[in-house]
Amino acid sequence: MLRVPYADLYAALLRATRHLGLRGERAALCARLFAETTRDGVYTHGLNRFPRFAEMVANGCIDVTAEPTHVAGPAAVSLAIERWDGNLGPGNTNAHFIMDRTIALARQHGLGGVALANTNHWMRGGSYGWQAADAGLFAICWTNTLANLPAWGAASPTLGNNPLVIAVSGVNGRHIVLDMAMSQFSFGALSAYAARGAQLPVPGGYDTSGHFTTDPAAIEASARALSIGYWKGSGLSLVLDMLAAMLSGGQAAHQIPRESTRESGVSQVFLAIDPSSFAARPDLDRIAAGILQSLRDATPVDPTRPIRYPGEQTLRLRAENLRLGVPVDPAVWEKLQSLSF
Repeated sequence: MLRVPYADLYAALLRATRHLGLRGERAALCARLFAETTRDGVYTHGLNRFPRFAEMVANGCIDVTAEPTHVAGPAAVSLAIERWDGNLGPGNTNAHFIMDRTIALARQHGLGGVALANTNHWMRGGSYGWQAADAGLFAICWTNTLANLPAWGAASPTLGNNPLVIAVSGVNGRHIVLDMAMSQFSFGALSAYAARGAQLPVPGGYDTSGHFTTDPAAIEASARALSIGYWKGSGLSLVLDMLAAMLSGGQAAHQIPRESTRESGVSQVFLAIDPSSFAARPDLDRIAAGILQSLRDATPVDPTRPIRYPGEQTLRLRAENLRLGVPVDPAVWEKLQSLSF
């Protein structure tokens, strides 16, 4: 693995987004979101995913000139809730714009929500949780995906892994941000484990014989990843898909093209809460501190691995990668440098 300075990574991604046809601030934002995702240690959805992003621009699934537009429709029944169309623009710039709009609604009404149809993969969903938390707000957002997760009791993929993000703003940028897929391991994580020949720490799906396995390659071969919490994750995936499609007026998982490089037209929901509309910040911080202290007081199974909250590892990796350089795949880095996407 090669390490490069964050500034060099961002500069190379900016050249690449411009090469793909993005312009001005949108090119800079798209590059920054990819760079920050890689900086924060979510390598599967940062630089390593950029080649797929470039392929989807080339095959027409992503329109780099498109921007979200407000939709005036029957779902717009409240000024605090809106429906928008992503017009198949870049998923990360669309999501960033929509979270900004959601934050503005929450500042005005205490609670804001935007349902977004006809958009593309948002890359790291946690980016938009951090975005809201940096603004001092709480957030809940999710997206549907192509059907790549078997429903509980099904032998073939029928649900999306439908990532869910929940963010709680903390003190001095130490936010609590949960970013999780409905599969026990995201498909990017499965690929990463398989690429280095490693086994999963716990069963993550089924092999072709229908047995639980920790072998990521076997799970990829069977296309039978395991949902979190077994039937509970299966049910959660279903209702997230329904809410995203019904609120946005967009596609459900079963309607989204099943080829990963053509996974386009997904539906998303963004919710933000401004806690200052009903509580003083010091009171909120006191409650949060008590909860986190209780978490830290729990006895760890392995004393060398202290218990941590969602988002804590992100902050550690962010600091480490800014200090030492951001780890990049040499082959992907070479392609980025040569703009050979």
